[in-house]
Amino acid sequence: MSTTVRIPTPIRQYTEQQSEIVLEGKTVGEVLEAFKARFPEAGSRFFSASSKASRFVNLYLNDEDIRFMQDLETRVGDKDTLSIILAIAGGVA
Repeated sequence: MSTTVRIPTPIRQYTEQQSEIVLEGKTVGEVLEAFKARFPEAGSRFFSASSKASRFVNLYLNDEDIRFMQDLETRVGDKDTLSIILAIAGGVA
């Protein structure tokens, strides 16, 4: 299965400036493993060895948070889009 992965602007410096790529995998976890293999520096900065996202990274499959699905075991298909979303914190105390 091929899944489109949307890459946010701050990560693009590690992905040859690509905003979207198509990767193979049957689950979100497999797609992330393919992402880490293709872009090792991005993979090591934003995902753990087990492909868990860092605490400031959220993953959405077709606009649904994978944490409320089957997380990394969520199945993906050819028409699916996996979006990497960086959490932004801040404001006035």
